[in-house]
Amino acid sequence: MATILIVDDDEDIREILKYNLEKENHTVKTVSDGLKCLAEVNKDKPDLILLDVMMPGMDGIEVCEQLKSSSENKDILICFLTARSEDYSQIAGLESGGDDYVTKPIKPKVLVSRINALLRRNETRKAVDETNTNELRINREKYLVEKDGKEIQFPKKEFELLALLVSKPNFVFKRELILEKVWGTEIIVGDRTIDVHIRKLREKIGDHHITTVKGVGYKYND
Repeated sequence: MATILIVDDDEDIREILKYNLEKENHTVKTVSDGLKCLAEVNKDKPDLILLDVMMPGMDGIEVCEQLKSSSENKDILICFLTARSEDYSQIAGLESGGDDYVTKPIKPKVLVSRINALLRRNETRKAVDETNTNELRINREKYLVEKDGKEIQFPKKEFELLALLVSKPNFVFKRELILEKVWGTEIIVGDRTIDVHIRKLREKIGDHHITTVKGVGYKYND
């Protein structure tokens, strides 16, 4: 289970979120503003921060930018809390380095589902921060792929798809799992999207590395 920091100037919201996340066995701390958030992170680094955008003093966007600019804190997951009408806040939050956002009024079951999905994806990411195969070297933190010592450039989603497949050589990843891990459950894409990305991977690393399991999904052959 994860350590989660809730940052919101509304005490009722803090308590409701804390209650629901502790039911999932997460360790939860709460603070009321951005400055207290930064102080708490320096004292005890959390795995994930639920961060309100609109707060007095230092808003959530500023807090996120400060955290993501720090090498020590850039890997902390940040999920923004925004009002339903604040489209600009949602976009600004993601552009500042946020990983997701949940709109208010918050539905606890939806929030818990989103948080758990973020944490699962993060575990997959950590598992492949540095992965070596017979021909490939993948550094997840630097988005770097080397094949036979030569660096290959990949767009973000191609990279994440390759890193996922390589994380478990010879394991068949079902299409549904690939969509969840690479694109997330909140983004609707079709099977064709996966096929196109697989084709591009094969063009760059060779056809023999990725096998199609008809009607199921794909696997990486080490």
